[in-house]
Amino acid sequence: MNNEKNISLRSGYLFLLLSLILFGYILYSFTGKQMVTGLFLIPVLLILFSGFVVNSPNNSKVFLLFGKYKGSVKENGFFWVNPFYKKTPITLRARNLESEKIKVNDKMGNPILISVILVWKVDDTYKASFDVDNYEAFVKIQTDSAVRKLAGTYPYDHFEDEDATITLSTNFEDVNLALEGEISERLHIAGIKVIEARIGYLAYAPEIAHSMLRRQQASAVVAARHKIVEGAVGMVESALQLLDDKKIIELDSEKKASMVSNLMVVLCGDSEVSPVVNTGTLHS
Repeated sequence: MNNEKNISLRSGYLFLLLSLILFGYILYSFTGKQMVTGLFLIPVLLILFSGFVVNSPNNSKVFLLFGKYKGSVKENGFFWVNPFYKKTPITLRARNLESEKIKVNDKMGNPILISVILVWKVDDTYKASFDVDNYEAFVKIQTDSAVRKLAGTYPYDHFEDEDATITLSTNFEDVNLALEGEISERLHIAGIKVIEARIGYLAYAPEIAHSMLRRQQASAVVAARHKIVEGAVGMVESALQLLDDKKIIELDSEKKASMVSNLMVVLCGDSEVSPVVNTGTLHS
């Protein structure tokens, strides 16, 4: 037997009625001349009472008889079982696990801090009870191991690996699906069902966080400058074309170069410009 076996139990109400009848008979025996019979029936009554089991919703009981697995019950209600069964309760409720922030290296070798939020529940009571030593500790350790493996599979972002299709900081859905699959595979041996797994915290380690932030800021500045220059060139081109179409002024190559230079300074500069009125010619 290496799989969960659900067993059907007898209703506890019938045995409760029998126990009450037996209890009443014992009391009656002490009032009469059958005290020996009453004393003999007391252990029987105690054995009957020890067989009662109450199983609430989303809970289960695992039954052992002298070390042998007899089955599990997930049905809720009031039951009576063999009084010699050892009854081990296991909750079937969904549980949350928020792992501690651990320092690992991503695919590119950068140290990062990462934690995971896991929602899990016991699916197979036999495996949870007998295939692992402590299934709650097993969940925690295997989750940390899966997070370490996941972090080493993908880069943190595209700055380190521009060709990466999936990164930890951008492709959350893909990363979470990969994490869920990795944890599910590891916890299957313990009869644990993973309901959801997602990254709860992700950041560069403190020793490189400042440098990485400066790099990201520099990249953002470069990208913004590129966009500004691209727009400025388009505006200068439109201005020259408009002047040429309306025949407002004839510009030779030198004048066009000067106009382009001035417009680029105005459009791409960080500070406001001060206009200068030229009352003479361009060369005066």
